[in-house]
Amino acid sequence: MTTNSFPPLRALQVFEAVGRCGGVTEAAKRLGISAGAVSQQIKLLEDTLGLHLTQKDGKRLSLTSIGRQYHESCAAAFESLRVAHAEIERAKNTRNLSISALPSLLSKWLAPRMLEWQRQHADLSVYLDGTHTEPSPDGYDIDFRISYGERIADVDNSVELFRDYVVPVCSPRLLAADAPLVSPAEILGYPLISVDWRPKFASPPSWREWLVANDVDCSELNENRQVFSLSSVAIQAAIDGYGFVLAQSSMVCDDLAAGRLVMPFALGLSLPWPYFLTWKPNAFDKPHCRSFHRWLVTRGKEQQQLNDSMLNVVA
Repeated sequence: MTTNSFPPLRALQVFEAVGRCGGVTEAAKRLGISAGAVSQQIKLLEDTLGLHLTQKDGKRLSLTSIGRQYHESCAAAFESLRVAHAEIERAKNTRNLSISALPSLLSKWLAPRMLEWQRQHADLSVYLDGTHTEPSPDGYDIDFRISYGERIADVDNSVELFRDYVVPVCSPRLLAADAPLVSPAEILGYPLISVDWRPKFASPPSWREWLVANDVDCSELNENRQVFSLSSVAIQAAIDGYGFVLAQSSMVCDDLAAGRLVMPFALGLSLPWPYFLTWKPNAFDKPHCRSFHRWLVTRGKEQQQLNDSMLNVVA
């Protein structure tokens, strides 16, 4: 065969399995074929490419240096195919609901509330995808997306859910041995946990901004000790007693209600942008998507009311 012939897809699939499984025997088991058939496909691939991708390593077969590089590309390609196939299967199922949201908002706000929705719609398959990547506008796999930022005003299929505030919270254990805090300045006596979303998004208000807004001298403030890119991880660190975190009210309201966190000062700073909901143009062709839209918009309004009622917002 000439070296510019494209390798057979089956040979590529077998090669990807060999690299992923670490050997011929395990790959054969995963693929449901004989070890001899695996070896034949590997030889066919190497003959097509005109170079060796594998080498003997004792009794085992290992990848060469170029083989490892080639496998990395093959693995990425097959993963994309697997994802595409899963999306097709979900699209074929008319009794499903696919929702994409930012990871921390998904874990700390949406997912706990989705349990209520799922109890009321037990016949539906619900898929929750936590990612910073915005779904393709032309995609068919995601029905709804919760995003953060400046909503495009002239887009018909979008609505604002709520605008968040950042508030200082910590584990009650952190304050157990101390007298109740009297002024915001006393927070400087504790470790501070920060959240930095850059470069994906403009970060939420910082400790320095919150302290300045509350007339606290922070000239010697060091905000670089404990910094997390995910709000949910920063909040968990606070729950575990590692310090105060300036957290989004929507993401800590459940923890405050459960007593896992306390908020010594109901002083909040608004985030620059709201969370908003978008949906694919034909989402409302499915009745359960229309019902879900109404339900989620109502939850967003409730969250906005809770945010406004629990805080004294600093202008």
